[in-house]
Amino acid sequence: MKKFLCLCAAVVLMAAPVRAADEPKSIVETAVAAGQFKTLVAAVKAAGLVDALSGKGPLTVFAPTDEAFAKLPKGTVESLLKPENKDKLVAILTYHVAAGSYPAAAVVKTDSVKTLQGQSIAVKVSDAGVMVDNAKVVATDIKCTNGIIHVIDSVILPKE
Repeated sequence: MKKFLCLCAAVVLMAAPVRAADEPKSIVETAVAAGQFKTLVAAVKAAGLVDALSGKGPLTVFAPTDEAFAKLPKGTVESLLKPENKDKLVAILTYHVAAGSYPAAAVVKTDSVKTLQGQSIAVKVSDAGVMVDNAKVVATDIKCTNGIIHVIDSVILPKE
């Protein structure tokens, strides 16, 4: 019986799809694996946007890190994660996402990027780096199966 169970386990393991560590993942899978986007991932889940950010794409996400979310006034994130604030959370998160593929080389050649929220993010390039609204782009061109992630150091907010 023990041999039979071992054989069954081996067959199951061999049949399970294996993904290489460096094989591209979706935007959501990449954010989870990175470990520095826990707040963003929690917000995406609370907003019901996991499927949208895991879909076909291509999408470009300007992704604030956990440190970026920590810069918000105390209690802001907790408030946004409440079900009654879902519409506001969706508006903020979709302001960080653009339809289409915008690698860094394309971002720096424009002065704005239209977001899924409907408004545009201002892009400014200087000797100090690239800014999108009030956030500095700190890492670029993280390739995903359905788009690109650019890491930013602050949460950007749509105009009200």
